[in-house]
Amino acid sequence: MKISVPSMGQGGTDDVVGQHFGKVPVYTVYDTDTEEVSIIANTSEHNGGSGLPPELMSEAGVNVMLCGGLGRKAVTMFEQFGIDVFVGASGKVTDAIDAWKSGKLSKATQDNSCAGHDHDHSHVHCN
Repeated sequence: MKISVPSMGQGGTDDVVGQHFGKVPVYTVYDTDTEEVSIIANTSEHNGGSGLPPELMSEAGVNVMLCGGLGRKAVTMFEQFGIDVFVGASGKVTDAIDAWKSGKLSKATQDNSCAGHDHDHSHVHCN
């Protein structure tokens, strides 16, 4: 299984989890079977390229994306590409992966995504 984590720097397991998944420079990908780490450059339209992050991750064979939080539209896009999203990730990439492995992150749904300011999202970091 391949897990993707938005990363603030050059990527890797010691990099910091980016809290705005669409605008990070890279995504760190961790393969749970081989323990191999790879990097996907964010060449999406958010950064002046084309396409969207779920497309980039799908092309790289990603199964799961860990992030701080995201909106309903993004949840739907990831679902369309067959990628499960878990929210509540913070710290280093390795911290996010460990939290996911131990069941501490919540699966993103239409109900816990960021819809606006009229709901309490204290458990999910929204940008």
